[in-house]
Amino acid sequence: MPIKNVQDFLIEELRDTLSAEKQLVKALPKMAKAATDPQLQEAFLTHLEETKTQVERLEKAFAELDTAARAKTCEAMKGLVEEGQELMEKDLPPEFLDVGLIIAAQKVEHYEIAAYGSLVTLAKSLDLRPVAMLLAETLDEEKNADKLLTKLAAGGINRKAISIGAKAGARTREVA
Repeated sequence: MPIKNVQDFLIEELRDTLSAEKQLVKALPKMAKAATDPQLQEAFLTHLEETKTQVERLEKAFAELDTAARAKTCEAMKGLVEEGQELMEKDLPPEFLDVGLIIAAQKVEHYEIAAYGSLVTLAKSLDLRPVAMLLAETLDEEKNADKLLTKLAAGGINRKAISIGAKAGARTREVA
């Protein structure tokens, strides 16, 4: 789609974001399955349901703009999802994997926060209040997901991995 005006740019970015969310609908169940911490598993599954709703919101935004809800491959999300997949394929102790999954998920959340924040601002600038409201709702969910991941990491997942790593390091020194 040729970009002739700023609204066309908004639509193009919405298509990119729709692709990003659809990629996450496929990736989050895999992350939940790979996670070993029950709270982290639950966080991924909860965010999966939110992400499905976010796809619906994007489709409503397209309807508000009277344009087709077509996704355009989001290469950035594709790369972030591939990073997460590579992490899950490594032979890591479960506690280390959980730390890595949180890092991978927060990279995704920060990307989405940047995308939705920019889209909300652009929609408001174009005086597209209904679109801005839909996007702002998703932006709030993404910020909350990021806060939850931080809480889980700081609340014990990181410490547990550090403890396991310290014990393994001590055993390695004893053997040497």
